[in-house]
Amino acid sequence: MIGTFSNILKIPELKKRIIITFLLLAVYRIGVHVPTPGINSDALASFFDQARGTLFGLFDMFTGGALERFSVFALGIMPYISASIIMELLSVVIPYIDRLKKEGESGRKKIIQYTRYGTVLLSLIQSFGIAVGLRQMESGGMPVVTETSWTFIPMTMITLTAGTAFIMWLGEQITERGIGNGISLIIFAGIVARLPVAFGNTIRQIKIGELQIFVILVILAFMVVVVGFIIFMETGQRRLPVQYAKRIVGRKIYGGQSTHLPLKINTSGVIPAIFASSILMFPLTIGQFMPKAWMETYPWLNKAINSLGGGSILYNVLYIAFIIFFCYFYTAIVFNPDDVAENMKKFGGYIPGIRPGKKTAEYIDRVLSRITLGGALYVSAVCVLPTILIRRFNVPFYFGGTALLIVVGVALDTVQQIESHLLTRQYEGLMRKGRLRGRRR
Repeated sequence: MIGTFSNILKIPELKKRIIITFLLLAVYRIGVHVPTPGINSDALASFFDQARGTLFGLFDMFTGGALERFSVFALGIMPYISASIIMELLSVVIPYIDRLKKEGESGRKKIIQYTRYGTVLLSLIQSFGIAVGLRQMESGGMPVVTETSWTFIPMTMITLTAGTAFIMWLGEQITERGIGNGISLIIFAGIVARLPVAFGNTIRQIKIGELQIFVILVILAFMVVVVGFIIFMETGQRRLPVQYAKRIVGRKIYGGQSTHLPLKINTSGVIPAIFASSILMFPLTIGQFMPKAWMETYPWLNKAINSLGGGSILYNVLYIAFIIFFCYFYTAIVFNPDDVAENMKKFGGYIPGIRPGKKTAEYIDRVLSRITLGGALYVSAVCVLPTILIRRFNVPFYFGGTALLIVVGVALDTVQQIESHLLTRQYEGLMRKGRLRGRRR
């Protein structure tokens, strides 16, 4: 293993890419601690202590703690992710965007440009809403905003939008000049940055006798099993055999080879978990801003909001239902069996025993629907299990299922990128036996 990692240092280009990636991620982590002007940090910290389990807590996880500090990177990269998802949805209903997706590199560049415009627009809207909300917010009797003039709102909009644009630029630079997957690595860095705090809390609990060494060992063994299960499922595929007919063009023979069509078990990735969490946390977030008089006058409203709190039976049932729904919904958007069948037919490919064209599309759709159910149940299990361990058994598991999926998935993609650099230069990969298969293969 040491010899394998030493091969990385023998490749100047790969070493340079890794150094650039670390430097750009360091710039991002420094920016997380740069505060936005006009904010009372003590009052804001008090508010976030009460907002755990709401949308604010979820967004703070993706921003790496920037929202809790209300730094210049408070919006994080979420506006860019939202704009990318919106572009995917629009490609289904707007033929022009769908044509751009099929135009190759030129179309991809235009879609990226539209995504950037959408990111700036969403950032302006979100920062305006946050600025207006903060001016009316108090925590512990202290106002969150110390700047009372009208300039606070435009100043906050410009600051947060510029911060998101800069993070977007950092992500693109990591993708082009670094290892790759820049946006994913930024989210990864924000989540992993909490590891030292989690480790320190665990040590503190051991010292004061709240945790036993045996319990820690059991938790570590359980985490290894869960991570291994995630790796197995994220790289899992159903491979449909594809045969290409022979074609004679002049004196040359084309085709005739056998290959396969890989269908991922979890095509939608972590998107369903994010959507499901956002929807279920929305009532709790609204409850944070409701006057206490309303809760006292309408006790059923308070009971309904609390019933959707994390860890309740109703919450877990709805969480699983939403994850399954969004797994199918997002898979239907990003994977079109009709296009795949048409492309196979165009190049003389067919699945043995299946008629090309419509029958092939129906067969692919049927297989994809079956394996998507398995992928949806896997995502549901990973997302619900940490909640049950934390709330029911008081296990110090500091990462939710969504964060765990992101960390393991991004780590897989990054290792696969490094391995591809090693293999193209005739070095051994990171694993001597076999080859590590990334999620996108």
